[in-house]
Amino acid sequence: MLTGAQRRELAGELAGAESDRAAVAPLATRHPAMDVVDAYEIQLINITRRVGDGARIVGHKVGLSSKAMQQMMGVDEPDYGHLLDDMELHEDTPVETSRFLLPRVEVEVGFVLGADLPGADCTEEDVLKATIAYAPSIELIDTRIRDWKIGLCDTIADNASSAGYVLGKERVAPDQLDVTAIDAVLTRNGEIVAEGRSDAVLGDPTVAVAWLARKVATFGVRLTAGDIVLPGSCTRAIDARPGDNFTAEFAGLGSVSLRFD
Repeated sequence: MLTGAQRRELAGELAGAESDRAAVAPLATRHPAMDVVDAYEIQLINITRRVGDGARIVGHKVGLSSKAMQQMMGVDEPDYGHLLDDMELHEDTPVETSRFLLPRVEVEVGFVLGADLPGADCTEEDVLKATIAYAPSIELIDTRIRDWKIGLCDTIADNASSAGYVLGKERVAPDQLDVTAIDAVLTRNGEIVAEGRSDAVLGDPTVAVAWLARKVATFGVRLTAGDIVLPGSCTRAIDARPGDNFTAEFAGLGSVSLRFD
């Protein structure tokens, strides 16, 4: 475990890497004593700083929500990061690619909460009752760690590698769509680059959202009405290059697009 001073120092490194667009060497490699608790505390230091600077927390994202990614990282549960209002992207506004280091996109079925979720005892049924709508979404992930050479603690500390998100216009009520069977196709400049289905997320994305509600409760946080939750990607992540135009199509849920300048 790290000291408080070490946590603050590493949080400052990540914040500097983001603002200067200059990646840093993996944290855990340089600090072998670093554990998951340290990583979440480092993440929270930077989120608290950004909120102090005027940003607002609007939800959370779940990462490592596929069994394949968990096995690769050697873990048996997902991780999470925060979504802030200044991370919101828009379909009609190109992303300034130079703001990011190594951007990639992921395809996700977004959850929009219409009621507060329970904390430690949250179930999948609670999630379905509280969700007012599903929404097509693309998450922009990025890493402040050099060359995407991340371990578990690196990605957690780095806000679970989250950098932005966009929601499409469509909203579908949970009772109108089976969230475990939504086929998704991602195109880049008109060419299919990834395909998947929503059950790639732990067999059921609501499992990821319920896990998130229980996990953040251990830090004194609740998921509340109006929050956006991105439960994990239906497909592999795809590199985003200047000039790329992405569209994600979801069966029964509509589409969402994201352009890079």
